[in-house]
Amino acid sequence: MKNTNLLTAKILILSVLIFFSCSKDKDDTGGNTGGGVDRSEMLTFIADDIILPSYAGFKIKMDEMVEKSNDFNANPTSSTLSSFRQAWVDAYTEWQKIELFDVGPAEKHTLRNFFNIYPTTIHTTATINGTNNGIIENIASGNENLNLPINYSAQGFPALDYLLNGIGDSDDAILAEYTTAPDAQAKLAYVKKVVDQMNFKFNQTYNEWTAGYRDQFVSKTSLDIYSSTSLLVNGFVLNYERFIRSGKFANPSGAMSSSPNAYPEDVEAFYKKDLSRTLAITAHQASVDFFNGKSVKTGIEGNSLKTYLNAIEAKDLKSGKPLVDTLNGQFKAIAGAMNTLNPSLETEIRTNNQAMIDVYSKLQTATRMLKVDMTSAMSITITYTDNDGD
Repeated sequence: MKNTNLLTAKILILSVLIFFSCSKDKDDTGGNTGGGVDRSEMLTFIADDIILPSYAGFKIKMDEMVEKSNDFNANPTSSTLSSFRQAWVDAYTEWQKIELFDVGPAEKHTLRNFFNIYPTTIHTTATINGTNNGIIENIASGNENLNLPINYSAQGFPALDYLLNGIGDSDDAILAEYTTAPDAQAKLAYVKKVVDQMNFKFNQTYNEWTAGYRDQFVSKTSLDIYSSTSLLVNGFVLNYERFIRSGKFANPSGAMSSSPNAYPEDVEAFYKKDLSRTLAITAHQASVDFFNGKSVKTGIEGNSLKTYLNAIEAKDLKSGKPLVDTLNGQFKAIAGAMNTLNPSLETEIRTNNQAMIDVYSKLQTATRMLKVDMTSAMSITITYTDNDGD
């Protein structure tokens, strides 16, 4: 009996030692590492060198647009219109660098819905809950609620595109809408309301990042669906798939449509004809730089999805080659194809739509690698849904 008890005790001690040893080998940092990658270091670098300085850069452009908008409202002239327009172009372009960060406060406040839903709704005869929700109807009512989903497509950068570039067929005609038209003051009031809404929503998001969410973001180092890595990857892939591949190329070109119809009026920045390609190129490059971990502050690459995938030796499931190399090769091909397009994507669709479809096809290949190969290698679950069979 004594020998039996001694043997039992030894087995128990050995079991405990094996348990702790295995636990330590499996994860020494409470879910912080994977494949030799320190997710805490990666999230810290992404927060401090990419997301927060990108937000700070956008804030500079947003503040400038608010200032020029106020100048235009106080004194609508050719000069103030030109300055307001340029500030809008600069802010819209800078927006492309932060739209992909659909995580944390940006996701909570659905920031994109207040900034970049296009095509914008100018006029609608459809009545929802007893009201119409186009820009024209909102100007006429004067008491529209821009927080309601029915008004998402009547505000943000696309609405300002119409109000600054499309409300008249010349600068003189546009100025007349804000000076001599019977509802000139109502139009000015709507412009101000749209800009103020954008400014409020962005500052709400940015302030939450700097007031505490940054620390929360870098502390969630596991890989469950609520972790920062999972949320970040889902937001990044969603933006690439739905708002670059589909929104900027597939939808207006008709590449994903069951009928052969193109919809050139659905391009981004429809009224500022020479801006749409710039926005697409900027958005795509922002995604490439984020993937590769290019610091906004220094321009030097740091801990990123690229270093993570290299550390776990992720492969392209089709070719078997290193996933990072294949993806960056595809990104380069996409950038080259985008650069050959007409500065006006509307013109490209009307005159050479196959070039738009070709860019979409290249984006589709990259989307597959990001959404399937990358997430599978990282053990990330895609939590959003789509209907295109990726």
